[in-house]
Amino acid sequence: MDLNALTAISPIDGRYRKQLQHLAEYFSEYALIRYRVRVEVEYFIALAEYKFFQLDASSQKSLRIIFETFSLENAESIKTFEQTTNHDVKAVEYFLKEILDTMQLGQYKEWVHFGLTSQDINNTAIPLLWKETLENEYYPAIANLNIMLKNLSNSWKAIPMLARTHGQPASPTLLGKEIMVFVERLTQQLNLIQQIPYSCKFGGATGNFNAHQVAFPLTNWIEFANAFCEEKLGLQRQQFTTQIEHYDNLAAQFDNMKRINTILIDLCRDMWTYISMDYFKQKTKAGEVGSSAMPHKVNPIDFENAEGNFGIANALFEHLSAKLPISRLQRDLTDSTVLRNIGMPFAHTILAIKSLEKGIGKLLLNETKIREDLENNWAVVAEAIQTVLRRENYPQPYEALKALTRGNVINEASITTFIEQLDISEVLKSELKNIKPWNYTGISDFGM
Repeated sequence: MDLNALTAISPIDGRYRKQLQHLAEYFSEYALIRYRVRVEVEYFIALAEYKFFQLDASSQKSLRIIFETFSLENAESIKTFEQTTNHDVKAVEYFLKEILDTMQLGQYKEWVHFGLTSQDINNTAIPLLWKETLENEYYPAIANLNIMLKNLSNSWKAIPMLARTHGQPASPTLLGKEIMVFVERLTQQLNLIQQIPYSCKFGGATGNFNAHQVAFPLTNWIEFANAFCEEKLGLQRQQFTTQIEHYDNLAAQFDNMKRINTILIDLCRDMWTYISMDYFKQKTKAGEVGSSAMPHKVNPIDFENAEGNFGIANALFEHLSAKLPISRLQRDLTDSTVLRNIGMPFAHTILAIKSLEKGIGKLLLNETKIREDLENNWAVVAEAIQTVLRRENYPQPYEALKALTRGNVINEASITTFIEQLDISEVLKSELKNIKPWNYTGISDFGM
């Protein structure tokens, strides 16, 4: 069966292909090969710049064009080499050597992949593609979502709303402030993840530059490798490694993304609940069906889809962060097959963010229902009344309000009657009567 959107096993490359196909530039087999070529070319040029051989500026430019214009046909050529080598990185080496012959640079082709093992390429190519994915796709997506939430918060900062703790009516809040809870959480976690370095391994077969050192014992290979990784690739080279990178910082990024996804699951569930409480209506679109059986329904499917995809992403991030930092002795191959799947949780995360944004964009505030809930829950001002009475040193105010509110129907009239019966001044009675469910909302600073 030929592969297309309907025959793909994964919905990432099937049902959701149109929404996520741009991620193939980072996570496909083609993309991994392109990043490998990029690292090999930059390493070859760096060796020339270090004066191991001569390479003029024109040749350097031509070499960089190889990965800048890297095509699917180029990747297929490398896969053809792999049929013979049965080794994916060695196939890249042979591909580049063949190009050097066509560029009349064949005399330098043994400098391609000089002294390296395949993990020196994989453990720089993958961190590099991950770095560029986060910078180009993930950070902007979270930042844009956060801006969207902050704008909603500002729009709703004056909307009083009944809070619910343990599912029960609680001291009123502001709808905008409740949205700012998520803005603050996302802002803090985005700042945290951006502090985690992008780490790489570059040090030969077992991390000690054995082959480099035996060939050129007077060269400071550690200095060379540090400069190459940092200046050419923008990566932080780990100084003491086995054959592979530690993956500790990569695992930290996965864990941080998992934490952000968990925050957004929390948001999805809150929005879903507010919709079920009729605090929000949803915009409808002509032709769309909410239920195959019940014509009246407009289901909160965007929040449900987002929650589901965040959950799948987190399950995969959990495995990646737990598995990758573990490797037997100087290395086993388990990291290789696992690393090929880092695009899956990323894609599910991006898909979830898109669904969440779509759901938020459909929300229509139902102020009537929000106000109605406040009107029906006058008991929530009991906290305010007993606290003011405490201020006035009134005897046992908590117990008095407890007796009034527990198990009784409480409304404005019953609260007013209770206040009138208190042995307090008329000024204090007036102060207490001015406390309403819709103005007892505390303070919030929306300046962040």
